[in-house]
Amino acid sequence: FLGGYLVARLAANPGIERVVAVDSRIPRKDLMRRMGRAEFLRIDIRRPTIAKAIAGYDIDTVVHAATSVMDTAPHSAAIKEFNVMGSMQVCAACQRSPSVKRLILRSSAMVYGASSHDPSHFSEETSARREPTRGYGRDLLDVEGYVRGLGRRRQDIHVTTVRLQAMLGPRINTRMSSYLTLPVVPTVFGFDPRLQFLHEEDALAAMEHVTVGGRAGTFNIAGEGVVNLSQAIRRAGHIPLPVPSGLLAPITGVLQDLRSAKLRSSQTEYLTYGRVLDTTRMRTELGFAPRYSTLETLDDFIERGGVEPVIDSASWRALERRVNGLAHQLQ
Repeated sequence: FLGGYLVARLAANPGIERVVAVDSRIPRKDLMRRMGRAEFLRIDIRRPTIAKAIAGYDIDTVVHAATSVMDTAPHSAAIKEFNVMGSMQVCAACQRSPSVKRLILRSSAMVYGASSHDPSHFSEETSARREPTRGYGRDLLDVEGYVRGLGRRRQDIHVTTVRLQAMLGPRINTRMSSYLTLPVVPTVFGFDPRLQFLHEEDALAAMEHVTVGGRAGTFNIAGEGVVNLSQAIRRAGHIPLPVPSGLLAPITGVLQDLRSAKLRSSQTEYLTYGRVLDTTRMRTELGFAPRYSTLETLDDFIERGGVEPVIDSASWRALERRVNGLAHQLQ
């Protein structure tokens, strides 16, 4: 989603001389039409062919958005190889090509992990209290390391890493969107994590911003504000189902259909403790401000993303009043 639609936006920019899109799969016909004048090369970035393409087209700016494969594909050895080995090949290709002056990496807030010892907000300098040891979070930590290494070896290349918060929107299919569309949503018993979302349009706008004229460095990208998981579930008109943490992923998998982006066991910590990013640097240094807040992102996803409520909002409010009244009487 991010790579394809970003290509379409860049191709529509008359100030950009040439846009070359690279993927191991041919895009859908509708996306190919959107990409306009952009040239498409079917290349597996795990192969040395990527270096020939970068050098042959005299590329000056490389945007590595391929890690977005994590949104829909189950994690496997092949996907890990694509993320990690593919990124190594891209960095090596950039290092060898004298024309490359900028590299933009699409990373994720998953690099911060999630634990009971986390700070209220993660800044870009904050290390994970419990680093991911498996899955995409671990892959992305390795990929960020390769990119930093490139910056040290080729100091003339400006490296920008954007750590995108959990994305929601009416068009993109992510694990979080699949999870929140369940009529009955399994949650970890005894926990109500604080969540932060990034609208799909703001994710695209942020990637375009750093590609066209953004600064070098690492930047958190997220919508303003937070929402508790229980609030998100009620807002969608769905029913929470508290379960032990070890059963969260298996029960969620049973409730999802085969077309959905599956919740992985590595995300149980996130849905237990939550994760909130400090976006001060995004606003002050990068000069970017998302159009949608966290709550507005959630509401747009619910309104336009095909979320079918089980209980309408008026019924939820009436139930909350009854619960609050009962709690007051017991006090």
